[in-house]
Amino acid sequence: MAKKSRFKKIYSQGGLKITEIWVDMETGVNYLYHESGYSGGLTPLLNKNGNPTITSLEEIKDK
Repeated sequence: MAKKSRFKKIYSQGGLKITEIWVDMETGVNYLYHESGYSGGLTPLLNKNGNPTITSLEEIKDK
């Protein structure tokens, strides 16, 4: 039985410096990942009110 992935990559750009947006498939929370050389970081994306950016799960499944 195949294991269902918890996170789905919905955006990616770059080659040596990578920027990606990942969505948690259980909560819909969006995360920004940035990698450059041997370092990288992950942080939740926030809206203008400081709350996490949420993508509806129906919208994610369409991508």
